[in-house]
Amino acid sequence: MDIETQHTERDRSSHPSDSEQPSDPKGPEGRSRSAFAGRITDWVPGGRITVVLLALLLFLLLVSTFVLQPFQIPSGSMERGLRIGDRVLVNKLAYRFDGRPRRGDVVVFDGTGGFGHGDYIKRVVGVGGDHVVCCDKEGRIRVNGQSVDESAFLYPGDRPSTVPFDVVVPDGTLFVLGDHRADSSDSRDHLGSPGGGMVPLDDVIGRADWIVWPFGHATRLDRPDAYARVPDAEADAGAASGAVSGAEAGAARREDADG
Repeated sequence: MDIETQHTERDRSSHPSDSEQPSDPKGPEGRSRSAFAGRITDWVPGGRITVVLLALLLFLLLVSTFVLQPFQIPSGSMERGLRIGDRVLVNKLAYRFDGRPRRGDVVVFDGTGGFGHGDYIKRVVGVGGDHVVCCDKEGRIRVNGQSVDESAFLYPGDRPSTVPFDVVVPDGTLFVLGDHRADSSDSRDHLGSPGGGMVPLDDVIGRADWIVWPFGHATRLDRPDAYARVPDAEADAGAASGAVSGAEAGAARREDADG
């Protein structure tokens, strides 16, 4: 009796009910998701560790190319804030989505052609349309008629400029200066060169946002408040156009007198 009962139960389990879906033994066997990765790790010398390191390097390369890039400060032209040997992290997306450099930003740009071969780091003093003058009666730089107090970031003992200038920044360019004015080759030194010392926006690599090395000097590079009170270029355009119109009128009167 016991043997017959066991045989009946075994036969019942071998025939699925109508609600059951038997598997197709002839169907293709699905490949594990990790099979391809497993083949790579078997093929690459060093196995999984090498693959992880290569993926990390690829990720860092993509980030450095399109998002963030470290730069080393090669000179003292941006002291006291940026010292020789400091590493800064440059935000390459800061101006890629309809954003433009603002007065006070510290930017890295390709100086090939106007400044010389290589990348440079300077502070933006004037943007397109700005009227930048050195200097007012107190020796300060004026932008669109507004005197700017740069004492918070200017190198101790430096004057805003020992070189007088009076420029209107063309659209699509920047007027830049180093914070260590006595040790900086910037827009002032190239006023007579092609491009007039201006930096085209297309040559700007990005905005320096952080000092990341050395750790003891690490800090965020904020835009100073000194430029917050500078009016837009339109506010100074009337006076500038009036001066041009007056000069043209004077020239016309002289021509009439000569005729």
